[in-house]
Amino acid sequence: MTNSSESKFQLTLKEKLTPIGWAEKGCETLMAKFEPEQLPPERFHYHQGVFLSGMEKCWRQTQNDKYYNYLKRWVDSHVKEDGSIPKFHSDELDDIQPGVLLFTLYEETGDERYKKALYNLVPLLKSWKTNPSGGFWHKGYCQNQMWLDGLYMAGPIAVQFGKTFGDSEYFDMMTYQAILMEQHTKDSTTGLLYHGWDETKQADWADPVTGLASEFWGRAIGWYPVALLEMFEYLPEDHHDKETLTKILQNLLISLIKYQDSESGLWYQVIDKGHCPDNWLENSCSSLFVQAIAKAVRLGYLDAKYLQYAWKGYQGVIDTLEFDENGNLLIGNICIGTGIGDYAHYIARPTSTNDLHGAGAFILMCVEMSLAEQGDGSRASS
Repeated sequence: MTNSSESKFQLTLKEKLTPIGWAEKGCETLMAKFEPEQLPPERFHYHQGVFLSGMEKCWRQTQNDKYYNYLKRWVDSHVKEDGSIPKFHSDELDDIQPGVLLFTLYEETGDERYKKALYNLVPLLKSWKTNPSGGFWHKGYCQNQMWLDGLYMAGPIAVQFGKTFGDSEYFDMMTYQAILMEQHTKDSTTGLLYHGWDETKQADWADPVTGLASEFWGRAIGWYPVALLEMFEYLPEDHHDKETLTKILQNLLISLIKYQDSESGLWYQVIDKGHCPDNWLENSCSSLFVQAIAKAVRLGYLDAKYLQYAWKGYQGVIDTLEFDENGNLLIGNICIGTGIGDYAHYIARPTSTNDLHGAGAFILMCVEMSLAEQGDGSRASS
């Protein structure tokens, strides 16, 4: 903020914007910066996928077709008429995730190329490389490594594919992945999930006894409950793993609430080390946790009393926001893309304003909090 008038403008805008207004502001800021075909990186990748997934949910709530048209232009810039996707890494789960956008486009247009593209993406999972226990490698060069992020990259698209095209194999496939991941990454003391697990213990970050990563990194944990809740929307209610996964979801979200910073409402980059002076509050993980808590309440997986923590976290993120001289939104305190490492690795990671996956997490949060506001009628506080 450069002067008092700018400060007054920002405060006024913050007071006026509703959750869905913030979601739209997030969408429009990135739309003003990038033509859809120019969204980075150049390939079909989850950075664009999570941002556009947020935009899709914003479109569904607002029915403003400029959001639909924007995400369609991005998809059409990557998916050819025959359903092929030339700029795509077929051995990385990160490059599967944007395929979730294809369901909406196929539903809206009936264009077979979107269905063909889905069949070019999702069946790859049937022959995906796995560790000895059957867990998906996160990437081709991450041999035997399961990362928490991977459930968001493959779980929702696979379960929705199974529901849409009548292939129940994908239900069992992804519930197995989710349960295996939780079994091997959960810490019994904190209830939190470590960033990754290498069953062979060969990764340089893997504990020589357990094969686990050493830290609880915020955004990685965030993808896991967000993915479960997306999967639940398409998983049959009577699926044999639904009860187990519901308990996993509940236990994780309740454990996370214990680590919410009482003053700001946010969560730390390394979740359980808020006492460390060099640790810092991070917006993308905070947004994902808020979204997951609020959605779990809305869908009946958590008691309504937990919504107060979502509102506290939501307001905490809003309090960090700023605007540039053109009134565009600046979402800061977003950790850039991050591999697995030790505490010093996570703490030293740079931040990037309006980073796409951080902006996507923010928009997902705001859309969900708009639904919470409609259903709750008030903003509870802790």
